[in-house]
Amino acid sequence: MKSAEIREMFLRFFEEKGCRRAASSSLIPDDPSLLLSNAGMNQFKQYYLGKKTMREIGACSCQKCVRTGDIDDIGLDGRHLSFFEMLGNFGFGGYTKKQACEWAFEFITSKKYLNLPLEKLYFTIFTDDDDAHDIWREIGVAEDHISRLGADDNFWAAGPTGPCGPCSEIYYDQGPEIGCGRPDCAPGCDCDRYLEFWNLVFTQYDRQEDGSLPELPHRNIDTGMGLERITAIMQGKSANYDGDLMRSLITVGENLTGVTYQTDTRKDVSLRILADHARAVTFMIGDGILPSNEGRGYVLRRLLRRAIYHARLLGVEGAFMGTYLDEVIRLMGDAYPEIVENSELIHRIVKSEEERFSATLKTGSSYLEAELLALQEGATLPGDIAFKLHDTFGFPYDLTVEIAKQSGHAVDEAGFKAAMEEQRNRARSQVKDVAWTKFDTVWVALADSLKHETFVGYDTLESDSLITALVADEASVESASAGSKVDVLLDKTPFYAEKGGQTGDAGFIEGDGFKLQVLNTTCAEKTLTVHHCMVLQGEVKVGSSCSALVDGMRRERIARNHTATHILHAALRQVLGTHVNQAGSLVEPNRLRFDFTHFQAMTREEIEEVERIANDRIMANLPVTTRVMSIDDARATGAMALFGEKYGDVVRVVDVEGFSRELCGGTHVTSTGCIGFVKIVSEGSVSANARRIEAVTSYDALAYMNAYQHQVQNMAEALKSSQKDVEARLNDVLSTLKSYEDEQKKSKAQAAAQLAKDALDSAQTYGSVNAVVARFDGVDVEGLRSQWDIIRGHLGETCACVLASAAPNGQALILAAGTQSAVDAGFNAGALIKEVAPLVKGGGGGKPIMAQAGGKDAQGIENALAAARDVLSRIGA
Repeated sequence: MKSAEIREMFLRFFEEKGCRRAASSSLIPDDPSLLLSNAGMNQFKQYYLGKKTMREIGACSCQKCVRTGDIDDIGLDGRHLSFFEMLGNFGFGGYTKKQACEWAFEFITSKKYLNLPLEKLYFTIFTDDDDAHDIWREIGVAEDHISRLGADDNFWAAGPTGPCGPCSEIYYDQGPEIGCGRPDCAPGCDCDRYLEFWNLVFTQYDRQEDGSLPELPHRNIDTGMGLERITAIMQGKSANYDGDLMRSLITVGENLTGVTYQTDTRKDVSLRILADHARAVTFMIGDGILPSNEGRGYVLRRLLRRAIYHARLLGVEGAFMGTYLDEVIRLMGDAYPEIVENSELIHRIVKSEEERFSATLKTGSSYLEAELLALQEGATLPGDIAFKLHDTFGFPYDLTVEIAKQSGHAVDEAGFKAAMEEQRNRARSQVKDVAWTKFDTVWVALADSLKHETFVGYDTLESDSLITALVADEASVESASAGSKVDVLLDKTPFYAEKGGQTGDAGFIEGDGFKLQVLNTTCAEKTLTVHHCMVLQGEVKVGSSCSALVDGMRRERIARNHTATHILHAALRQVLGTHVNQAGSLVEPNRLRFDFTHFQAMTREEIEEVERIANDRIMANLPVTTRVMSIDDARATGAMALFGEKYGDVVRVVDVEGFSRELCGGTHVTSTGCIGFVKIVSEGSVSANARRIEAVTSYDALAYMNAYQHQVQNMAEALKSSQKDVEARLNDVLSTLKSYEDEQKKSKAQAAAQLAKDALDSAQTYGSVNAVVARFDGVDVEGLRSQWDIIRGHLGETCACVLASAAPNGQALILAAGTQSAVDAGFNAGALIKEVAPLVKGGGGGKPIMAQAGGKDAQGIENALAAARDVLSRIGA
């Protein structure tokens, strides 16, 4: 039985029991306490706490998950995965613990479903959970196949306080040949004989600070079964990597490297890492995560770089990940269409990261080489250096150890691990401890208790409404008086709430005896439109009738900019390629900002072509229409779903006739001519894989061009030129200025050459090294290096120098340099600098061939040069 069959069979089974089939939530969780989605129950937390209710008896899902807490263990055995699929069924009081056990038993033992042999199945329960024991016995499980385990194994808790409850785990006996051989081997043993594949958690208590366990509002069911693990069992395999999906990806590695799996333990690790990380990378990018140096983007980058490193260990050079991506998409694209829709972008981002990491490896290698050169023979490389290589350059620790070993050095593993643990502690301290408490807010309660509000803002800018709730200081209030700030909920609103990059509406809410200014409008809990208001007059109360009026001119300016972003998006895809996807946007009344996936700066010609296409469509006055339809119908029309965006079952499609079609809930003009024209005012980098343009439209574009013209006019007046000749006149001025600068450089070079000649006259021989010790005040470090270049050209093959400069601000600079033959003869620039730098109250360092120092006390230069001569005099002694 294939993975895809098991996935669909599970979901269909629980659908038939009355559960709602829920789509996998994105790997980018709504929960701020989570970096990445890591369990099926993440999207149902509000239901668990009774803050939301579900019409169906429960839910079921196959959730995309990423867990990287044990990333360094992934690949070492056949168990650990960074990306996995979690099959789960969930109940929020709609069905009982007994039903959950009965259904689990039916699914795994029935001939209609998995048909696992009962004698191979073992069940663990919490020590005190007699209820679970009796249920399993009643269903037909033998007494000797039920074990009681303690809280560490069979009691789940969200934290020290909060939701918790006993759990029951189901194990599959893989046979004594897989196990440890101990006579007491049983479910819960650390060996692989008894493989846990399904965990049924009965979340029924709310643990208090004093340790008491009152019941939750209703008893919950939360089960999780790893698809990869049950697939391996069903296919008679003992490891996750041997199931059909993972084995197909390992085959990709075999074909790329020529290595046969399970013939070399070390190479097996690399093949497993490549298979696992390829899936994780594909799905993370498919859900809108881009590589970066922090947060989930850093996790993605680390997984990618770890995969590239292990490919290098297997002899793969150059870009290779595309082959893995194609196989992941082929295997899993039917179940997860987002990776198909974003396949080109996934390929481009991964290829860009491969190229960047190749360059990073070179930089890191140079850094490591310098650190190793600075060590004394046989010395150990400090752990913090290994950590910096790992953290900054993406150097795997094993690679650092290997390179250091080739140079005759060990690495301080304990120091490296200490630095790693310190980093983990910093990361833990930054995670918001709101995994469950965030859902106990006034907005969650209001979202569940209030009748669903009606948004009428697509058709009108005003409505007669009823105030359904008032919130001040995160608490519901019954009234608010003049001079106070209050958040207002209405049963019907024309105000658009900030989302999708579009800023919220502003305006007024008025009623009998009160007037409120709406400063901004946002969305809470995905369903509530929150009007952030200042009470201007009177007292407003819950239940009051009112008139809601949107600022029409402001809304129109926002609509122009929003439609312009759609037009620019389509134009960018025409000019740069279909890999361009929206990666963020901001639509305000006076400007728009659009972030998009692209891998290099746009040329001036590309920007002008995008502007030309966009304004051509604006001047064509194309109709802009909107339709509401199912997500499947929208995709069938070719409507573009924005990268990383989450959509419901019903969506709104905005169509710029014959040019652009996107899923969008924002407000737009009725025809493109309303925009006037659009002007791109800047283009720049957001990250390695994203660019940003900023633009203005309509009157703001006119104001921008007028300001630009004023600048040109002022320049023309300053240059005593007409506006049309200002460029030619400016070029003449710059040419003249360059001539002056060239003359100045020539004079400085001649002066420097004379200074060097004078210094050469003072050269002395130390051992077999000809050396100059001299002072060149007013010269920077680059100037000192230029002097060394001149001196080296005249002193011969075995020469060196120690040069110093007093800067106008009282700082001191010292440079020591020598040829390789001088170093071979005993000259060491780094050692010399360390000895003389304290005499100018400074410090420095470098390599034996060149080093430099800076100091606070230029008055100490003469003493430093005298000390340098003393050091040189010891050459050959």
